[in-house]
Amino acid sequence: MNELSIRDRTLKIINGYDFLVKKKYGQNFLVREEIFEKIVAAAEVTKDDVVLEIGPGIGALTGYLARNARSVIAVEIDKNLIPILEETLADHDNIELINKDILKVDLNALVKEKGIDRPLKVVANLPYYITTPIIMELLRSGVEFAGMTFMVQKEVAERMQAGPRTKSYGALTLAVQYYGDVSIAAEVPPGAFIPEPEVDSAVVHISMPKAAPVEVRNRELMFRIIRASFNQRRKTLYNGIKNFPELQYSKEIITANIEKLGHGPMVRGEELTLKEFAILSDYFDMERPL
Repeated sequence: MNELSIRDRTLKIINGYDFLVKKKYGQNFLVREEIFEKIVAAAEVTKDDVVLEIGPGIGALTGYLARNARSVIAVEIDKNLIPILEETLADHDNIELINKDILKVDLNALVKEKGIDRPLKVVANLPYYITTPIIMELLRSGVEFAGMTFMVQKEVAERMQAGPRTKSYGALTLAVQYYGDVSIAAEVPPGAFIPEPEVDSAVVHISMPKAAPVEVRNRELMFRIIRASFNQRRKTLYNGIKNFPELQYSKEIITANIEKLGHGPMVRGEELTLKEFAILSDYFDMERPL
């Protein structure tokens, strides 16, 4: 199937169902075959894999995944897309459709209910307005993943790979780099979608190694400190921690711990590496909050 036929088929389906693309769901349907192939290749989908697809749209990528995987669980928030998906995916018997908001799905319960016996692989063309919350929720879920492959705004892809002291570096960067190794598998222009988004996109793959790159006594505390540090980027690390409601430490403890880390009072969160955040978190973990 070439690009033109995928585009024509997508338009025919949308028009045939009188489907209105919903801006509130960030719906942009991918219509380039070579991008589908790059996504499946980046995700390293095999016949042994169970794939969790988020936002299947009209099912074009879903069909590619189903042909390469053991099974696909496709979670779609828009109820008006379900009858379309049931038609476009009728030839596949290894796909299960779930009409829910992925942020409201208990993934641990789903894995147990379906008897999934191996780490999941996630593939998603994520709505750009809610990309970060979905990725963060997946990472924090406690579900064992073999890898995650996302279509995201190019700017978000760059944030995932950013280093300290850059404007792209932030809480998402540190979370993704703590849980996995990030690579960009493809850059995707607006013309690869219907309707065309106003930004360039990228396919990002996150491989999930068994061991985290840093050791930390209290992972949840470390991520609270990270969120505090980037909650207001222009603030110093001290002010970020002091003003964050989920952290209750005295001024003296905050100052002392930052100094033990080897930084002065004006240091900002964007200057710290993941390892430094882990060390700082360990310092706070040994202190008693107010």
